[in-house]
Amino acid sequence: MDVSGILAWYDAHARNLPWRISPADRKRGIRPDPYRVWLSEIMLQQTTVTTVRSYFDRFTGRWPTVRHLAAAPLDDVLAEWAGLGYYARARNLHACAKTVVNDYDGRFPLFCEQLRELPGIGPYTSAAIAAICYDERQAVLDGNVERVLARFLALDQPVREVKPALAEFLQDHVPHRAGDFAQALMDLGATICAPKVALCSACPLKRGCAANILGAPLEFPVRPNKKPRPNKHGHTFVIRRPDGAILLQKRPDKGMLAQMSETPGSDWTADGGKPEFPIVGAWSMAGTVRHIFTHFSLDLDVWLLDDSDFRAGEGQWWSLPEDLPGEALPSLYRKVLIMAGIEN
Repeated sequence: MDVSGILAWYDAHARNLPWRISPADRKRGIRPDPYRVWLSEIMLQQTTVTTVRSYFDRFTGRWPTVRHLAAAPLDDVLAEWAGLGYYARARNLHACAKTVVNDYDGRFPLFCEQLRELPGIGPYTSAAIAAICYDERQAVLDGNVERVLARFLALDQPVREVKPALAEFLQDHVPHRAGDFAQALMDLGATICAPKVALCSACPLKRGCAANILGAPLEFPVRPNKKPRPNKHGHTFVIRRPDGAILLQKRPDKGMLAQMSETPGSDWTADGGKPEFPIVGAWSMAGTVRHIFTHFSLDLDVWLLDDSDFRAGEGQWWSLPEDLPGEALPSLYRKVLIMAGIEN
């Protein structure tokens, strides 16, 4: 692998990202902020750069340091996170910030092994922070990098089946500029060696790339066999007061969408069953929301009732239309409110 070629390409073509220090600035001695790198890496898990930018800007505008984030109420963090999905990340994010402040005096640990002990930081994220912030020679293997290496080596197996060997191969090539090397491979996978486009003529790895030599880069990575995704059904009940306020409640502390806000509803089961309305009234069905989770799809019937007398129970509250944007509603329940005609 032409490591010097990759770094030269990165020096000329590095993406301008709000959490990144450019290679030119790094050469001048400016170091990445571990807080911003950590925050971006957590946000980017299962999410695109395009989506993350606005969330990152809002988070760092509201909580510019790890101390600010640690001091924030969890409900505020969940509300800002709403729409990014995989909400356990937000809960771990808050717990990690508190640990860094309480146990490390607000400074992120310097080494990969120490970083891995923090809440929500696994092998990939610890390696990324250690490499990008401290140039620790760690193999950083995200989805973009996996694609680049699968094509470079023309792997005839799905990446997940040979991931340890792939990490070992990458580790053998990590140079002293470990952070720039990691980000260079990420950028290659995002711009040159993309999922549906391979611009081999512009790639610094083209001469040694087995997939390029075969003339078939888009045949790699080999795709694993997909397991069928089960489908679940459920009901959700939107109760609206005359002033437009909507009844909300908090989901359980554990499980899917834990501690986020929702409209009251049923369990999600294979057949959904008949709706068991929380109160008697002239309920109307607004429609069915389809939502895709990682391991199953969900069809959620949305029922609407206008009621002036219902009183919020324990753990429930009324949210006025102007307050709804600030609620910790995951994208599923934003869809529900749109279906019910509450939000646009």
